Amino acid sequence: MNKKPIIVEIRNLCKTYQRGSQLIPVLQDIDLDIDEGEFLALMGPSGSGKTTLLNLVAGIDKADYGSIRIGGVEITALAETELAAWRANNVGFIFQFYNLIPVLTAFENVELPLLLTGLSKGERRTHVETALRVVNLADRMDHYPGELSGGQQQRVAIARAVVTDPTILVADEPTGDLDRDSANDVLELMERLVHELGKTIIMVTHDPRAAHKAHQIKHLDKGVLNAHPQADF
Repeated sequence: MNKKPIIVEIRNLCKTYQRGSQLIPVLQDIDLDIDEGEFLALMGPSGSGKTTLLNLVAGIDKADYGSIRIGGVEITALAETELAAWRANNVGFIFQFYNLIPVLTAFENVELPLLLTGLSKGERRTHVETALRVVNLADRMDHYPGELSGGQQQRVAIARAVVTDPTILVADEPTGDLDRDSANDVLELMERLVHELGKTIIMVTHDPRAAHKAHQIKHLDKGVLNAHPQADF
């Protein structure tokens, strides 16, 4: 079987933050390849750099040093305006707390990223309806977030993340605010996105059960990426 192409290629990635006069190293010489259609889980203790790495890959933070190439584009070389345009077209975000706008319906929340594109109103409707069907919420498109359960809200957020057909999906603790049954539903949906639609997902999680849904688990500890995940997870 042919090996899938590498979609994310990270080399010698370093990131520090300044606290007063002190420089705090967050990521140290990170090397990481992620294949197209892979589901990767990032684990590690709080403060290990997981979310920082996710933000760098998503183009919402800048590295101090190193290279991030996604879909053949060296995003570390892009200017801010170029990076914003790249991010809008290539990254879908899934957050722990959904980040839905309460005064907008499910349909309108999912449509938001498409308002930045040149699609017509009819084309946007087709994309939104397709995305809501993917997450099994086509019958709830006119409901507001407050009328939906937590699991349903997260599925709306996932529809919003995939509606632009992004190159990668980045998920920061996507099940952290859900009960076990809702979390399992969301994880099964993410598996479907990988297996049926070929999506590439990078997920930060503290939950070993969630991580086990991924193809690969990487551990960050004090800014260092462990290429040999612990077998007991």
